Amino acid sequence: MTTPSPPFPAPDDASFGAADVDVVLPCLDEAEALPWVLRRIPPGWRALVVDNGSTDGSAEIAAAHGATVVHEERRGFGAACHAGLRAATAGIVCFCDCDASLDPSLLVPFVREVREGRADLVLGRRRPQGPGAWPAHARAGNLALSRMLRRRTGLRLRDLGPLRAARREALLGLGLTDRRSGYPLQMVVRAADAGWRVAEHDVPYLPRTGASKVTGTWRGTWQAVHDMRRVLAEPPVRHPAQEGTSR
Repeated sequence: MTTPSPPFPAPDDASFGAADVDVVLPCLDEAEALPWVLRRIPPGWRALVVDNGSTDGSAEIAAAHGATVVHEERRGFGAACHAGLRAATAGIVCFCDCDASLDPSLLVPFVREVREGRADLVLGRRRPQGPGAWPAHARAGNLALSRMLRRRTGLRLRDLGPLRAARREALLGLGLTDRRSGYPLQMVVRAADAGWRVAEHDVPYLPRTGASKVTGTWRGTWQAVHDMRRVLAEPPVRHPAQEGTSR
């Protein structure tokens, strides 16, 4: 969906160097996947691994591979993501799961699209690669949420995937409050309410390393759906200070 007038002016290319990108990687017991993920962070970008209480040495592995480690004691996907956002200092912030299901190098064109002012939030539409990459119950929950999102905001997205890019100050200006599974959806809902241009592009989705904390079970999936229903029920929140002030 493209709004007729962009909420943020496009920055000058000179103000966004290659190093002006932080990648937030929420992490809970992802020791096995971390090396693969961190090797695929684009050169010059900073990896922010947000350790959310791991007991398998994830934080130490992340540091050994050159990542900046942020510790977030409050459990929850949203808590980890927001801690990473608050710790970020780059002009553009990306998000990527830390389970080797998504390749962070795929974020390069996402960042370019944001940097050039062609979109304010860019999302990856997951395209499963092989059996087991995306369980049926997880796909069903995602489809239901996409339809509810369309009714709530008018955005015709086909996925609410975790691979995404936007400008840091603009994201902070959304005032995100969910600290569990509803965080990614709340970001999209509030972006839509603020008139952001939201783009979606296909990305390959690989079988994750290890067991999922959310989509690995029906219970986890529908708990996430419950959190997201709550987000969709929130009244629109607008932030006038955001208008034209993303830098």
